[in-house]
Amino acid sequence: MTGVSFTVPGEPIGKGRPRVGKIAGHARLFTPAKTVNYEGLIAHAAQQAMAGAAPMECACQVQLSITCSVPASWSKKKQAAALLGGVLPTKKPDTDNVVKAVFDGLNGVVWRDDVQAVDLFVRKRYGATPGVFVRVTRCGEAA
Repeated sequence: MTGVSFTVPGEPIGKGRPRVGKIAGHARLFTPAKTVNYEGLIAHAAQQAMAGAAPMECACQVQLSITCSVPASWSKKKQAAALLGGVLPTKKPDTDNVVKAVFDGLNGVVWRDDVQAVDLFVRKRYGATPGVFVRVTRCGEAA
């Protein structure tokens, strides 16, 4: 397999920080349920795109296009500007946290481990349909 591309539907979610809880008097770290669910959605979309192919074992190039929904509370003029790229999404989720969630969701499905990602191209914009478009190719191959 030379590469795979797919879209994770829905509002992008950044990887949440681990939370500390106690079990039998011992501190334990827990990944927030929202993060676990989103990484599962990513893995499911990736599995469908991989169509049974084995995870890549090579260095990979990753392209991510993060599309956030435009706030409904904005004026129609500002919403239109956002959809045309005149207003950029400088709001949560943080781009780097979305990348972390996507990479962790791809582990064991698209690649063996996210250490294989050596080139990364990321874009975050407003759009009519929220989601994350993911393209992973062997490093050095045309997209």
